[in-house]
Amino acid sequence: MDIRKINDRVSVSGQILPSDIETIKQAGFVSIINNRPDGEAPDQPAGAEIAAAAKAAGLGYYEIPMGREGVTPDMVAATRAALEESQGPVFAFCRSGTRSTTLWALSQAGTDSSDEIIDSAARAGYDMSHLAAHLDKPIS
Repeated sequence: MDIRKINDRVSVSGQILPSDIETIKQAGFVSIINNRPDGEAPDQPAGAEIAAAAKAAGLGYYEIPMGREGVTPDMVAATRAALEESQGPVFAFCRSGTRSTTLWALSQAGTDSSDEIIDSAARAGYDMSHLAAHLDKPIS
């Protein structure tokens, strides 16, 4: 598991397994956001398995899958709400971390400057510069 810290509130990674939940909890995260739709890959665990492990560990769990259809305003709003509801660091995952970073970036639009959002993502290894025009005002 390659955890990439975007800022003090959010870190992202590629696909996790239910057995990774304890490590995530020990790292200080209080919630998990699953941005990967079920069934993308044959070796991918079902979201329900990860949800059950997260709940058993006392972590919050949010399922905001982003598939081929791309980003919707509802996904951005759900990500914003998950971050606001979580009382501590949040761990988000998808196949590679890119979708999780994209949803985080768009959820911060209008809160942080586009430069701050893009720079935070870049420090974690994700290029969000293509979103610059969408980051200066909240997505609704």
